[in-house]
Amino acid sequence: MTEIHTKTKTSFYRRIFLAYLIESGCNTPKAIVEATEMPRRTLQDTIKALSDLDIVCQAQGGTKAMHYTIESWGPIDKSWIQANLADIKNVLQYP
Repeated sequence: MTEIHTKTKTSFYRRIFLAYLIESGCNTPKAIVEATEMPRRTLQDTIKALSDLDIVCQAQGGTKAMHYTIESWGPIDKSWIQANLADIKNVLQYP
């Protein structure tokens, strides 16, 4: 039986997982879409929403060479994300 998760939980997990991917070097739109199977529009919206968690994400480069960097994690403990990565991916149904 598949567990149902709240929209709040999945939104939070999607944001912190995206920041984790960027920090880990999977930091181009193409690489992120391939890693998550996330639609490009969802990716753009999620990156914009990182600031709601006080995660500072900067876009660098032009349209063809766009990549992202995490400048600040704000109150988020990225070691917790690492320790719970399998559960986060399971909740999000990411490969």
